[in-house]
Amino acid sequence: MRFWQAKTKMTRGVAVASAGLAISTTAHAADWCKGGFWIDAMVGSYHINPDPNEHFNQFNPGLGVECWLGNEWALTAGGFRNSLSRPSYYGGGVWAPEFAHWGFARVAVMAGIISGYNYGDWGLAHNHTIGPVAAPVLMFDYKRVGANIILIPPIPSDNLPFTLGFQVKVKF
Repeated sequence: MRFWQAKTKMTRGVAVASAGLAISTTAHAADWCKGGFWIDAMVGSYHINPDPNEHFNQFNPGLGVECWLGNEWALTAGGFRNSLSRPSYYGGGVWAPEFAHWGFARVAVMAGIISGYNYGDWGLAHNHTIGPVAAPVLMFDYKRVGANIILIPPIPSDNLPFTLGFQVKVKF
């Protein structure tokens, strides 16, 4: 099997697994996710002042979920194809304090772990491809639709600059 065929099958597998998880957990999400249950679609990214010798993918398809435990705290998880054409999976928490919430916009902070990047000495696992992440998020929600803009910090060991990640989302 060629590399691109394997990559396509893996991307489809991640999409199907995420959709299945979202559908199967929606019934139980009402108990946990009193503040709302969202399905996120990672759309793309913009790299801030990248090294001209580096090439980063701007199209980063993927799926994720947000389970809002109340008005300020959420659990989040998902997967996507990162800017280096590698699969990435993430999990963590989101804090969106009430004082940073104005109508349909809010500022939040996401923290957790993410895979698919070379973290060097900071990395976990045998090949150092799992590492910590903390990122500010600008969230827009209007009724049952929304968008997230995530400022992802640089990962110097992979020559990855500051990056803006773009997600669209739907509330269930």
